[in-house]
Amino acid sequence: MKDLKHLIYFENLLQEANNELVQKAVADGDRALGYNCYYIPEVLLNLPGSFSSRLRAPNCTSPDVATYYMTNRNCPYVRSILERAIEGGYNYLNALFGVEACSTMERMEEHFELLHPVENKPFVTHIIDAPIKGDETNLKYYKGELQEIVKCLNELGIDTSDAAMRKAIDDHNEIAAIMQEISDMRKADNPVITGYEFHVIQLVSQVCPHKYIKPYLQETLEELRSRKPEKEFPFRVRVVLYGSEVDDPEFTKLIESCGAMVVADRYCFGMFPSRETIEIKAGESAFDAIARHYLETNLCARFMDPMKIDQRHDVLESLSKDFNADGIIIQNMKFCEFWSYEKVLASHIMINELNIPSCTIEKEYAIGSVGQLRTRFQAFVESLEIKKINS
Repeated sequence: MKDLKHLIYFENLLQEANNELVQKAVADGDRALGYNCYYIPEVLLNLPGSFSSRLRAPNCTSPDVATYYMTNRNCPYVRSILERAIEGGYNYLNALFGVEACSTMERMEEHFELLHPVENKPFVTHIIDAPIKGDETNLKYYKGELQEIVKCLNELGIDTSDAAMRKAIDDHNEIAAIMQEISDMRKADNPVITGYEFHVIQLVSQVCPHKYIKPYLQETLEELRSRKPEKEFPFRVRVVLYGSEVDDPEFTKLIESCGAMVVADRYCFGMFPSRETIEIKAGESAFDAIARHYLETNLCARFMDPMKIDQRHDVLESLSKDFNADGIIIQNMKFCEFWSYEKVLASHIMINELNIPSCTIEKEYAIGSVGQLRTRFQAFVESLEIKKINS
């Protein structure tokens, strides 16, 4: 296929958190608001005069200093984020909005307060307590926690009126509509986009100011509408990638180099559910709609009630069918307790109850030695091919 016009530019934007478009927004006087988790509504951080920055630590291979503070038995993602902060990589931020999604994540966020690694004024850190159920009681509690974020935004001089939130929702939905159309192109028998390309596009939509990245996304969509696919489908099988944090497109590229196209992505930083349309129901305030949407669509493994557990697996089954996947790769970050439990449960349900072939792996944050992963992926691809032949 013909190379996408902006792909190299997008790849360059992903080389550091404080990228060219972030620097431009900061120079315009916008508040830079960092976050790590879907529990923090991205749309709340994109009110007029502010922009969201979902934190990554690209090319961080040795979080030695952060390991001193957090030990090497903690999640490598959070250690890498803290390491990058200590290096000065987030000095553009005016706030970090964190969540006690797990004790390790909270500990990393607390170190932003204890060590003062961000050399910028003003800079505030606020951590919310996230619900573990999706019922009305937990929605009420979640709203109370999000109100504390709104108070912080007010203190930073950001407009948090209902009109401002409605504008932010409209902005979110415009980005979502673009990403949804691009994502749906992966449903084709011979798609005009690869999983790697989509991963890059999805990431820049999360780590760059919306007002600057949106024109590039729209232009890329127009380009894809007229792009011609390869003469034959260039991959051997189609897979859904599911699990914990994945913010390195090289991981997707590794899977695809083994012959499996990633046609759908349900993981932290992925398309689902981050790019779903937010609906304001009759009689709802914009704030209420945001809180309801993010609790209803949140698929974090931290949720322990049967309704949310079933929702996770129903969505995974639906993605597998909708995108015509041959199997599912279920991954978890090393030392991630919640997703390691979910990995076992989800693979059991997919394989034994739904008859969907699945492969489970554990990964580091930085893609280093890939020999074992490559072997696992190649073996999984071969097993899927054999299954198709036998069927």
